[in-house]
Amino acid sequence: MRSRTDCLIASDGRWIKEDQKVEKRAYACPYCAVVYDSNEGLRGHVIAEHKTEPLPSPEGLIRLTINGQVYELEVEAQWTLYQVIHDKLGLTGSKMFCDRGACGSCTVILDGRPILSCMTLAIECHTKNIETVEGIAEEKHPLVEEYVKHHCMQCGYCTPGFVVTAKALLDRNPDPTEEEIKQALAGNLCRCGTYPQHVTAVQAAAKKLANS
Repeated sequence: MRSRTDCLIASDGRWIKEDQKVEKRAYACPYCAVVYDSNEGLRGHVIAEHKTEPLPSPEGLIRLTINGQVYELEVEAQWTLYQVIHDKLGLTGSKMFCDRGACGSCTVILDGRPILSCMTLAIECHTKNIETVEGIAEEKHPLVEEYVKHHCMQCGYCTPGFVVTAKALLDRNPDPTEEEIKQALAGNLCRCGTYPQHVTAVQAAAKKLANS
């Protein structure tokens, strides 16, 4: 059996065998992508060639506009948009029902399109404009009042996803037919089974918007 005297110490403090090859680490310039085999080499290059350049943004830094307010935060590569909106920013209107992209409860509007926030990586949403159910309520959209008036919920857990999806529909189609409403809301599931009322509420909201 070999002892530590038969080994060498790697630059990061690990013990390695003498005959084990050590893979050199590459250091890439964040400005021009030139690669160096040492941090000192990269540092000298940046000072000589890019000293007038602005500092690069930290890895994982994103900027989002949510309900008209700009947020700038660092995210991990694996974080979903739902995690950032619900857990990090405290906008708890979006709900986690299935975590499989099958129920629609986590729906938000991204650049005018309804998307599932639990299936979307936050790091891919840099500079995007996002609307949540909180923003829809703040602007006093008639959907909110009509959903209450027509008893579109029982437990209410799925309701934010329905309202957000319906709002995206009315934004692109202000006078949808019953079939178009059903198709738009087909990806939203309601455990309490209040589906018929959703169509009525969306039609009523569409009429209010047309007369406003």
